[in-house]
Amino acid sequence: MFRNIRFYSLQGNWPKSEEELSTALAKAGFKPCGPLTERSSGFIPVAQEAGESLARRVSGADLMYLRSQSRVLPHAAINEELESRIEEYQERMGELPGAREKRRMKAEVRDNLLPKSMLKSDRIWGYFDLKEKVLGIAAAQESAAERFLRRLQAACDSVNFKPLQFEQPVNDFLDRVFLGAAPAEFSVGTECRMQDTSDAASIVRWVNFDLSDRSIRNHVGNGMRLTHLAVVYDNMMSFVLSENGVITKVKFLGMGDDDEHHDDPLARLDAEFVLVTGTLRRMLGDLRKVLGGFD
Repeated sequence: MFRNIRFYSLQGNWPKSEEELSTALAKAGFKPCGPLTERSSGFIPVAQEAGESLARRVSGADLMYLRSQSRVLPHAAINEELESRIEEYQERMGELPGAREKRRMKAEVRDNLLPKSMLKSDRIWGYFDLKEKVLGIAAAQESAAERFLRRLQAACDSVNFKPLQFEQPVNDFLDRVFLGAAPAEFSVGTECRMQDTSDAASIVRWVNFDLSDRSIRNHVGNGMRLTHLAVVYDNMMSFVLSENGVITKVKFLGMGDDDEHHDDPLARLDAEFVLVTGTLRRMLGDLRKVLGGFD
């Protein structure tokens, strides 16, 4: 459900109930791409078993699901058709088309091919923690998270979000975990990435290594800066945290397939959502203590 997470803080008033939120999200509901539409994004029901509701409130958090559909039109296909048209133009006019005519022809080719192109969809989970007033979006790429935010703000015009920022730099926390000086809830994992402070292009990455090894730790003292670090939180979850506060490669430890809700998809979804949001709420709370709070 949430393998990558970007956090945002709320500015404004969040809908008071699940029904109110679902009604608002319907204003930005999903509609399939039209013949000349390259991309369409909108909210869809969180689960087939949940009916038509576009939101699900469980244990103090709201779950949302965004679907994006886009047309797949490779540049190679456009260029091949454009080349054919340029040859026809040259035969007919006795000269190559100018730059302006080429642009017109390319736009025409694109408009002709777009309705025939294939469609693909991707989906993004999001949740809002009512107590912490924090939005989490399951997106590793900033562009995907921004797509989610645009549709959410189109639906709920009384809210605005900004990237979650702590009072102290996340870099300081990464260093403390890496060197074993962080609170006991946070321990170092087996992956990290470092960047040379004098050469941004110089990057070193370790995966599945014992990061307590002195030869690795010495790099921090020799001019390298931690930009990503695998962290294990309270033996409940592991993840890679970047210096920008983005979380990737999330794993909730102990979450298996053989639980009591195996035959009830909706109950299973709820149980997973409660585990995910509850753990993230605790983790953010402990991070806030270490980094002096967030706004």
